[in-house]
Amino acid sequence: MSPVTAGVLQLLALIAALALAYRPLGDYMARVYSSEKHYKPEKWIYKAIGANPSAEMRWPAYLRAVLAFSAVSVLFLYVLQRLQGSLPGSLGFVSIDPDQAFNTAASFVANTNWQSYAGEQAMGHVVQTGGLAVQNFVSAAVGMAVAVALVRGFALPRALRAGGTPTRTGELGNFWSDLVRGTVRILLPIAVIGAIVLVACGVVQNFAGIHEVGQFLGGTQQWNGGAVASQEVIKELGTNGGGYFNANSAHPFENPTPFSNLFEIFLILVIPLALTRTFGRMVGNLRQGYAILATMGIIWIAFTGLMMWTEFAHHGPALELAGGAMEGKENRFGIGASAIFSVATTLTSTGAVNSFHSSYTGLGGGIQLLGMQLGEIAPGGVGSGLYGMLIMAIIAVFIAGLMVGRTPEYLGKKIGTREIKLAACYILITPALVLCFTAAAMALPTPANSMANTGAHGFSEILYAYTSGANNNGSAFAGLNADTQWFNSTIGIAMLLGRFLPMVFVLALAGSLAEQKPVPATAGTLRTDKPLYAGLLVGTILIITGLTYFPALALGPLAEGLAS
Repeated sequence: MSPVTAGVLQLLALIAALALAYRPLGDYMARVYSSEKHYKPEKWIYKAIGANPSAEMRWPAYLRAVLAFSAVSVLFLYVLQRLQGSLPGSLGFVSIDPDQAFNTAASFVANTNWQSYAGEQAMGHVVQTGGLAVQNFVSAAVGMAVAVALVRGFALPRALRAGGTPTRTGELGNFWSDLVRGTVRILLPIAVIGAIVLVACGVVQNFAGIHEVGQFLGGTQQWNGGAVASQEVIKELGTNGGGYFNANSAHPFENPTPFSNLFEIFLILVIPLALTRTFGRMVGNLRQGYAILATMGIIWIAFTGLMMWTEFAHHGPALELAGGAMEGKENRFGIGASAIFSVATTLTSTGAVNSFHSSYTGLGGGIQLLGMQLGEIAPGGVGSGLYGMLIMAIIAVFIAGLMVGRTPEYLGKKIGTREIKLAACYILITPALVLCFTAAAMALPTPANSMANTGAHGFSEILYAYTSGANNNGSAFAGLNADTQWFNSTIGIAMLLGRFLPMVFVLALAGSLAEQKPVPATAGTLRTDKPLYAGLLVGTILIITGLTYFPALALGPLAEGLAS
C-alpha cells in the first residue's frame, strides 16, 4: 500500500468515527447543559466552593465568575510550581523560575499549554498531575461554559417554545453549574474511557521515578515515567496540547502506535464537532447546527488535503527518494498521519504535535500558521471553536444584510450596532496581539537571538510563537528558544489576553442577544441553514483572515515556500 493511500484511508476512518460519535455526543451535551438536576457529587463541589448552582446570571456576573475562577487558577498553579522543590514526588527537580512559572500558569489556565521547558526534565508528579492535568480539565470546561452561554443568548425563551408570549431575559445560566457539569458529566467520563484505551495501546501510566536505561552516545540515558495516559487523554480531549514529555505526542510513551495516533486525533476533534449539534439542539433548529458543521468540515478537509499534498509532493531529489518530506516526522506514523494530526492540532486550540512543525515544507508551515490565524474555528477548541464560529456567522449575516439593504438577523435576533461592534472587537483583538508582539520581537535586538534560523524561516518562528500563544494553541515551530524572560513574559501576556479579552466580548454579545425579543422570520430573512449561507460563511472567514495576516505570511512561509 502506498503512503498516500494509507493516509487517505486513515482520513476516511477518522471521518467515519467522528460521524458515529456526532449525534449521541452532541445530544448528550445538550441534555447536560439544559438539565435542572444536580447530582450528589456536584452538590458536594458547590457546597465546597460556596456556589449556588440554581442562581441565574446576567453576563457581567457570568464574566466575573469566569475571570475570578481563572485568576485563582493562575495563582494556584504559579505557587505550586514555585514550591515544587519542597513538595513530595518532585523527582528531585527544583522549583520553577518565576518567569517560567508565570508563563506555564498562564498557558495552562488559558487552555494554551505552550511549554518553554522539557516536561520530563522540569516537572515532578505533583505539578504534572495535581496542577497541569487539573487545568487541562477545568480550562476546557470554562471554554465550553462560555460557548453554552452564547448559545443561550441565541436560544428562544422557554415561554415562546411552549407557545406563550415572547419574553425578554438577559440571563445566561450559571457559570459554576456549567463548569462543574462540563467537567464531571462530559470530560471526566470520556477521559476515563480514553485513558483505558491509551493504556491498552501502550501509553504508560505510573508514578515511577527516574531510571537509567543504559548507554547512549557514550553516556547513560535517563527516562522517567508518570501518569501519562490520564494526562494524554485530556490534553487531546480538552484541546489543551501540553505534553508530559518534551517530544509531546511524537514520544512513544505518549503515542506509541498508528492506532493510538488516530485515536488521539479523534479525541481532538470529537467535542468541537459535536458541539455544533448541541448548538442546533439548544436553539431548537438542528439544521442551523448542520450549517456550522458544514462550514467547519469544508475548511478542515480542505486544509488536510492541502497539507498532505504539500508534504507528499514537495520537490527535490532527497524528498522524492523518501516518498515526501519525512524530516521531523516519525516513521511509525508517516507523512499522511503526521499531516492529519498537524492540521487537526492547528485548526483547533490543541497544540499537541506528533511531528516537528519547523521541519515541514515552507507551504506546509504556512498552512499551520493560517489554521491558527483563522481563529481556530474549524472545528476549533473545545467551546472556543463554537463561539468563534458563531461570531463569524454574525459577521457573515451582517455582510449579507449590507448587500441587500436589510437589517441583519440571526436565529431570530437582530444584529444591530452594539452586536456588530462586539463581534468586530472579538475578531480584532487576537490579530492585534499577534502582529504587535511579533513586530516588537523583530525590532528589538535581544529576542532575535533566540531564532535558530535567519531569513524567512526565522521570521516564521517568531510569528508562529505569538500566533500560537495569542490564539491559545500552544504548538511551537521547534526552532525558537522561548525559555527567555522576554518570551516567557510576552507570550504569557499574549496567552492571557488572547483567551480572556475575547470572552469579554462573547459574553457581552450573549447578554445583548438574550435581552432581545425574538423576531419572526419573513420572506426577506436570510436562510442561515442553507448551503449558500455556509459558502458565504467560508468566504467571510477566509477573506477576513487573508486581509489581516497576508502581509505577515508573505514575509515568512510564503516567501520560504516560493524560494524552495
